[in-house]
Amino acid sequence: MAYKTRAQFVADDIRHRILNGEFPGGTQLRQDALAADYDVSRIPVREALLTLEAEGLVEFYPHRGAFTTELSVAKIRELFDLRVLLESHLLRHAIPLMTESALHKAERILLEYDAALDSGSQIDNWSDYNFAFHEALYSPADLPEAMNLVSQLNTKSDRYIRMQLLYTREIEKAEREHHDLLEFSRQGNVDAACQLLERHILEACEGIVAVLEGRVQASQTPDTAQL
Repeated sequence: MAYKTRAQFVADDIRHRILNGEFPGGTQLRQDALAADYDVSRIPVREALLTLEAEGLVEFYPHRGAFTTELSVAKIRELFDLRVLLESHLLRHAIPLMTESALHKAERILLEYDAALDSGSQIDNWSDYNFAFHEALYSPADLPEAMNLVSQLNTKSDRYIRMQLLYTREIEKAEREHHDLLEFSRQGNVDAACQLLERHILEACEGIVAVLEGRVQASQTPDTAQL
């Protein structure tokens, strides 16, 4: 229990230092230095960094170690704008072709996703569940090239999706919108589903941007050094 507490304390503090700008994007997080900083062994430091990797704030590179993620507002907006274009295109073509089997598969994935979100567990799988649900909705369109592009966009934006769920306290809203998307799809209501999907993606984007802009503002306040 004490070991877990140390690891969580280190994760919480490093997270705070990343989000308030003390560790900007691309900063190498040396485990030896952090262990000395927090007066702990490398084991809880590594566990803390793995936790932050799952949250999208840290990336590990082979033979180089851990670095803070580059969090670019311009990149986030571009990725999410592209998601709107492609995913709306896929959903519009998929809904008229949806079978009961496809709807059942999407619902099963969504219930598993709900359980992971509600329990606060499997954080590193949240974006996987999110993509699996959206993929289940889009697959009936049978547009493999568009689906491949969406998959690539998901890989690039998964850390931001986890950030949105973790830091904007929008889990319940995201869950509700996913269920509404499924229901509109079941009803065959293409326009309502696509409008909701666009809003769902763009509002998630703005939530992430707000987190990052809040971080920048915090780093510019005189009291930052006291945090």
